[in-house]
Amino acid sequence: MAQKERWYKRFVPFLKEVRAEVKKVTWPSRKEVYSTTIVVIIATFFFGFYLFFMDIIFSWVVSQIKSFFG
Repeated sequence: MAQKERWYKRFVPFLKEVRAEVKKVTWPSRKEVYSTTIVVIIATFFFGFYLFFMDIIFSWVVSQIKSFFG
């Protein structure tokens, strides 16, 4: 039965592999990051307001149904 290698002996090769993989990544440009961030912020506000108003409408409908039957 082979003894498991200690974690600190595997750590340096792991970091070298991580560095090699990070070099392969295609990083987005500043313009791409800026434009996608703006899209995410706008979509977040849009869906936030949409869900807020849908919640108000459904709450009103439920209260009307409860007052009708209750």
